[in-house]
Amino acid sequence: MTKKRTIGVVLFEDFELLDVFGPLEMFGIASDHFHINMLGKSNIPIASKQGPKSVVDCTYDAPGHYDILLIPGGQGTRREVDNCSLLDWLKKQEPHSEYVISVCTGSALLAKAGLLNGLRATTNKRSFDWATRQGPKVNWQQQARWVEDGKFFTSSGISAGIDMSLALIHKLLGKKTAEDIARRAEYIWNQDANYDPFARLSGTDEMT
Repeated sequence: MTKKRTIGVVLFEDFELLDVFGPLEMFGIASDHFHINMLGKSNIPIASKQGPKSVVDCTYDAPGHYDILLIPGGQGTRREVDNCSLLDWLKKQEPHSEYVISVCTGSALLAKAGLLNGLRATTNKRSFDWATRQGPKVNWQQQARWVEDGKFFTSSGISAGIDMSLALIHKLLGKKTAEDIARRAEYIWNQDANYDPFARLSGTDEMT
């Protein structure tokens, strides 16, 4: 049997609920291929912006690395961009990860850590101005559902993380597997990374 890839999900107070559990539903359906770990600074359950808490499987100081790092967005990213210990942890983990993926303003944390410098990336279009200020050396894409650049996958707001996750599953396990997962979840998968109607609705596509 093929060795499972480990997924490390970075949690912090006020993370966006769907940023985490939308992608994890997709990866979780393919449980023969992925093992999911919820990560936090301590073993205390971490509350989302919406209220429900998540149990931590491993703390940041636990030994080991993760094949896939998932960084969600949410209101908590406004605070965490100034969390030097978290940013340093991301910088230490990144070289050991096969892929690093972010949802919504999670890319602001990667940008602030300097991990997206010189790369193409995107973020939540409603928070585009704030998020992009965290990484002036990033080639921010104003209109994109998600962006793939090397080992980094970054997605737009909230539900876009589901489309991005299916795109990564497509890359790793094949298109049929990704389509089967979407069908099992009764989810209509947008397979076009450039289809981003919310950029227009937020006015991001008109920026120069």
